[in-house]
Amino acid sequence: MNRLTPEEFKHKNKTPLIVVLDNVRSLHNVGSVFRTSDAFLVQGVYLCGITSTPPHAEIHKTALGAENTVDWQYHEDTHEAIRSLQNDGYTVYAIEQAKGSTFLPELQLKKGEKYAVLLGNEVKGVQQSVVDMCDGCIEIPQFGTKHSLNVSVTAGIIIWEFFNRMK
Repeated sequence: MNRLTPEEFKHKNKTPLIVVLDNVRSLHNVGSVFRTSDAFLVQGVYLCGITSTPPHAEIHKTALGAENTVDWQYHEDTHEAIRSLQNDGYTVYAIEQAKGSTFLPELQLKKGEKYAVLLGNEVKGVQQSVVDMCDGCIEIPQFGTKHSLNVSVTAGIIIWEFFNRMK
């Protein structure tokens, strides 16, 4: 099935993308983000605030071992994580519905650049003070009666778009 071994995964060229989870409560969402990050060779996942970290049985239930292949870091303070990423040359986008946000289909990415995307709490979204630190906001257009998506679904759409455009 052309699956990489965990060792091969570690040495594979990664998508220059960090996924940052800001106070995500659901362990299933965390696990799903790990699994999607593995599928599309994401460089790493930052777990911030109340977001749980591996090892955890509930994360493993949806990650299916991706928590052991994808590099991750824990940051108590999301603000510090964003500052660190920006200091390391990353362009950081909050995935949030906000005034002045860029709709995902209109987003321009530059090959060779490094990016981080920030997804927030299932109820409250990304903290406003963190949104204010970001280089911009990306919004996924939605056309039905609901105007929000599950965190793991949002992550899947965003990660796929970045992977598809940058590879």
